[in-house]
Amino acid sequence: MKLNQLRDNAGARKRTKLLGRGIGSGKGKTSGRGVKGQKARTGVAIKGFEGGQMPLIRRMPKRGFKNVNAKTYAIINLSCIQKGIDSKKLSAAKPVDLSALIEAGILSKELDGLNLLGKGELKTKVTVVATRASAAAVAAVEKAGGKVELLPVKENKLLKGKLPKKEQRRQAAATAAAKTGKK
Repeated sequence: MKLNQLRDNAGARKRTKLLGRGIGSGKGKTSGRGVKGQKARTGVAIKGFEGGQMPLIRRMPKRGFKNVNAKTYAIINLSCIQKGIDSKKLSAAKPVDLSALIEAGILSKELDGLNLLGKGELKTKVTVVATRASAAAVAAVEKAGGKVELLPVKENKLLKGKLPKKEQRRQAAATAAAKTGKK
């Protein structure tokens, strides 16, 4: 091998396009851009512009609604609490609340509250502190000998001390059931 025989690998060096070197070159005059004016210049990106016509994104109907005041609750079933107690992650002697579930690694982060649902079976006597609880979950916990403590609803500044209509109806139904002797 001699120094005059050294070559780059095939395809390692690519020649740049010669632009604007006359019509005979094939890339003369507009240099392959095809237009004069704004689009012939460097750094122009007219995304979504349709020449004054109403753009497609603005013609499409808008759907849905994002409630900025919506609360997201951590949902837990009775079966998860029983698994936690069986695996010694949760203590039946202490109340099971949001912080205890996060500490045990059953829930990952603290949200606006805890929603207790009745899927599964609870065999251990335990006190559950939750923001919400289904009727089936409360019945199952009480059947096992434990109790469910519901935290009060956080006051919404817009409601000025009043409960939301859904909560008012729920409380009215609960008091009516208590008067008639039903659970």
